[in-house]
Amino acid sequence: MQAVANAIAERIASISESSTMRVAAEATKLRAQGIDVVDFGAGEPDFPTPDNIKQAAKRAIDQNFTKYTPVGGTAELKKAVCESHKKDFGTNYQPSECLITVGGKHIIFNLMQALINPGDEVIIPVPYWVTYKDVVNYAGGKCVFVDTDEAQGFTFTAAMLEPHLTARTKLIIINSPSNPSGALLDRAEFEKIFALAAQRGIYLMTDECYCKFLYDSEPFSIASLPGAKETVLVAGSVSKTYAMTGWRIGFGLMPAPLINAMGKLQSHSTSNPTSIAQKAAVEALLGPQESVGVMLAEYRKRRDFVVARLRAIPGVTCAEPRGAFYVYPNIGVALGKNGMADTLAFSERLLQEAHVAVVPGEAFGTDRHVRISYAASMEQLERGMDRLHQFMVKNS
Repeated sequence: MQAVANAIAERIASISESSTMRVAAEATKLRAQGIDVVDFGAGEPDFPTPDNIKQAAKRAIDQNFTKYTPVGGTAELKKAVCESHKKDFGTNYQPSECLITVGGKHIIFNLMQALINPGDEVIIPVPYWVTYKDVVNYAGGKCVFVDTDEAQGFTFTAAMLEPHLTARTKLIIINSPSNPSGALLDRAEFEKIFALAAQRGIYLMTDECYCKFLYDSEPFSIASLPGAKETVLVAGSVSKTYAMTGWRIGFGLMPAPLINAMGKLQSHSTSNPTSIAQKAAVEALLGPQESVGVMLAEYRKRRDFVVARLRAIPGVTCAEPRGAFYVYPNIGVALGKNGMADTLAFSERLLQEAHVAVVPGEAFGTDRHVRISYAASMEQLERGMDRLHQFMVKNS
């Protein structure tokens, strides 16, 4: 076994196991032992995939649409992505500027491999989604982390990013609304960041995974600005918007040369996304959209409940999320006590003793927070918040 360990490629050491997947695995182990676990770890809607989408997949099977498709996705789905994005945001992408991938994470991995050279710098605001750091590292790039303002809901400005830009800066990553904090960039500030990046010839990746789940603002894409297609790179997915996490369909809207480069890589890795899932995604994008509003209304109710419960715990502070379905409370009052030196130890103790699964803040670049997903039923949220409150009182 040691010989095998020694043979593993060095580049694998540049990436870490996904913390969110690790938490889910630990929670599953406890459930297998008959333990009642409240799982706030996974970023996955608890809603079923809408019926019209499931019916489209069934029709695809009945019509034997079960063969290989073009590597970068079917012409039908590429057209649907472009049409949907145009309808929602006023953009004007062509199918040649679109790539379909095996989930949103896949488009970001492909992008980093196709765009980032060793030594290129990538600006990443903190807290960040866990995968950004690892895929940049795997490509040989250098992550440049920029702290955000917790007191202002983890937002940031062009002025905060500018001092970190150098001649080696290749890309700025923006995830708005944010996983893990739910932070939302105001449109005016987003436009300033775009202008700053464009002026310096820096690419700007906008991760729009949660773009439809905004509580007090209208959905907006920075790609809709004049001239944005030259430097703005859109990463999207149907996973969260349509409760299709297991279907694994993501997409990118980017300049054609970059799409072609990523398609070349994909041709030697996954080949095409699943044919049946692509048919389902066409229906998701072009079919009835009422399910999105239903989910958003329920997420708003859950957000308000969870934020109020967290703020009622002595010593805990919590910025109000403006989008997505996560809260990112500061639980630093419990650290350094009863052997909980960091949020990883806190999360492990919380899972083992209170049977509540959360994701430690270290995974997202901070050391006093945990991520809680409220994509769970109100009954689960009530039980989980009760347990968390009791655990915090006991250990603070």
